[in-house]
Amino acid sequence: MDELIVPPIVLALFFFGVSMAYSSVGLGGGSSYTALMAIFGVSYLMIPTTSLMLNLLVTFIGSLNFLRERHARLRLILPFLITSLPLSYVGGSLKLPKEAFYWVLMISLVFVALRIYCWDNASLQLNLDGVPRIVISLIIGAVLGLLAGIVGIGGGIYLVPLIIILGLGSAKEAAATGAIFIWVNSSAGLIARLQYHSVNMMAIIPLIIAVVLGGGLGSYMGSTKLKPRTMEKILGGVIVVAIVFLARNLMST
Repeated sequence: MDELIVPPIVLALFFFGVSMAYSSVGLGGGSSYTALMAIFGVSYLMIPTTSLMLNLLVTFIGSLNFLRERHARLRLILPFLITSLPLSYVGGSLKLPKEAFYWVLMISLVFVALRIYCWDNASLQLNLDGVPRIVISLIIGAVLGLLAGIVGIGGGIYLVPLIIILGLGSAKEAAATGAIFIWVNSSAGLIARLQYHSVNMMAIIPLIIAVVLGGGLGSYMGSTKLKPRTMEKILGGVIVVAIVFLARNLMST
């Protein structure tokens, strides 16, 4: 955290708000964590490890709640995990050069921004079944798992609407699958990263405390005073700023 351009407490306050907002709608907040860390100068080696760890903490409670309420279906979740789990570990094991990492991060954040601002609803439903359903689930799991391991974005922000659009499950089942998917892949990616990349745990304790408090409060509330789509678009502004910041840095190298 030596490269931070703001005091750690300021970053922790941002993370508290992000975790509270995202946990209230069943997500971990990885896209906003990575965006904020990129903006405020966290080392590129620490960004994915820290984001995966925070994702893990925030979605743990959400996963337990969904399991308790029986919204999670093994038949829906399992195909995504079959391919995402090993590829998340592979992604976490990769030792990308700094510039390559930032290119992957920027491209992934562009897709997150498009998802937030251009994909307002999931009214189109394809209602896949049988072999096509399994094949699509395996492909989606592989892509999102690899992304989770490399840059620390859990993939729930993509997975939840895709489940609805493809007719694979209801909104609550999609949210349950998203929370469990993020938790499992964050675990695999984090295990790999801790094996191959050292991390200063003392430096990120304020962030851990912030997301535990924010995630617990958000999960308990279940929703915010703002509509979920409105909150998502506000947080999307952070991602857009990060995209501009990364693009400027990459173009200047």
